[in-house]
Amino acid sequence: MFLPSQPTCLQRGSSEASPTELRVENLVKRYDSYLALDGVSFKADSGKTTAILGPSGSGKTTLLKIISGLLQPDSGRVYFDGADVTELPPQRRKVGYVFQSLALFPHMKVFDNVAFPLDARGYGVNEIESRVKKILELTRLQGLEERYPRELSGGQQQRVALARAIASEAQLLLLDEPLASLDTPLRASLLSEVKRIQEETRITTLYVTHDQGEAFSVGHKLMVIFDGRVEAFGVPFQVFARPPTGRVAAFLGFTNALKAVVVNEGPDHLEVQALGGLIPIPREGAGVVGKELQILFRPESAELSLRRERPSQLEGVLSNLVFQGRSLRATVTTTQDEIEVTAKPERYDELVTRIGKTVYVDLKVDELLLV
Repeated sequence: MFLPSQPTCLQRGSSEASPTELRVENLVKRYDSYLALDGVSFKADSGKTTAILGPSGSGKTTLLKIISGLLQPDSGRVYFDGADVTELPPQRRKVGYVFQSLALFPHMKVFDNVAFPLDARGYGVNEIESRVKKILELTRLQGLEERYPRELSGGQQQRVALARAIASEAQLLLLDEPLASLDTPLRASLLSEVKRIQEETRITTLYVTHDQGEAFSVGHKLMVIFDGRVEAFGVPFQVFARPPTGRVAAFLGFTNALKAVVVNEGPDHLEVQALGGLIPIPREGAGVVGKELQILFRPESAELSLRRERPSQLEGVLSNLVFQGRSLRATVTTTQDEIEVTAKPERYDELVTRIGKTVYVDLKVDELLLV
């Protein structure tokens, strides 16, 4: 949906809209006793995509609605290019919004759906035709102008919603779980389309999702939100590799946690002891010999071995083995807890005979977190 605008101080008076820098400060929003947003602050870079990742109920949609003007915050401010728009109604914000439900007009054909925001703003017939033609080419919808939404595939409906959102030179694009209703192959294809369109138009974009693959693929920056609070913000790879909190780490796949004790300190590493292994871990801060820490790691950062070959290996008992196509997922019971590790699928016949027996685990030390 496009939130049609009237001329405001935010419009630059040129035929080409410049990408908008978005900044929000200390947004708070309550629904009765439920705190949906709890002091959210961040800046979205001009002309880039910020992916907003979090579980259901974390406040993602509420945040978009406040930025668009559909909701008013209880406190906090919203700025477009340094101008405070917190009190502006949605029709004066030049924001394109694609809802999860798409909200296409079922009684309008594709052309009329895309043309709607232009008509609402009073564009002339010739200008509407010209702009709609360009946007249909951009979104690869040529030839579908006379179809109704019910006559389109799910992917085509998504592109119509996106075309309508950016038809009238929106300076900020808000996408709320835009691919959630599509099956996996179609989602991958449409995600590439979203990225291409954003790069060609250079519209500042917020992309809300609970799908980590989408977030890492589409975002120039990534924000992780829990319980209405921002817990991580940065370049996607950096957030993925070095989550700033234990909760973010668990959400991003660091599902294994083991207690360890620092037994030695080197100039560039700490040596910690866990489950019979002495593990050298690149140090990122001060360590104290004798201090108890926690090692966090993803299953893919650990590989199963049948022999002890290095002192850094962990020890446990193989309790389960699951074939996952490109890999095997093994559950190893240790004296602390169960951990999940990986193995090459061609080893299935060999490993399945070792269930209930002692095995060893090799860790990729560069991919571990100490907390």
